[in-house]
Amino acid sequence: MIGFLFVLVGAAIGAPARYLIDRSIQARHQTLMPWGTMTVNIVGTTVLGLLAGLDATHDVPHNLLLGLGIGICGALTTFSTYVYESVRLYETGARTQAVLNMVVSLAAGLGAVTIGYSVGTAL
Repeated sequence: MIGFLFVLVGAAIGAPARYLIDRSIQARHQTLMPWGTMTVNIVGTTVLGLLAGLDATHDVPHNLLLGLGIGICGALTTFSTYVYESVRLYETGARTQAVLNMVVSLAAGLGAVTIGYSVGTAL
């Protein structure tokens, strides 16, 4: 039950952070590319990689992993919005941006989690 509370509190932090970061970034870029969603996804995958790396080499408390990993990172990142925005770009004729969004987001996410994990294991 206590693990659930850590996830709940983390999600209560991650979801509003996702919204505020996304809106803040999108307001500064008058472009079709969904830079806000890409940013939160890259930040979240970096943090999750870091947590996984720390957990692999140190004794990170399970509830902390639940709160930060599942709660904050889970609510901060968004696969569904990434896919939806890519489909919407494609449907509106912005096919190059749709493909770029999919490829860059995937590559950056994989790179971010790898870097985060490497840093976490090195600490």
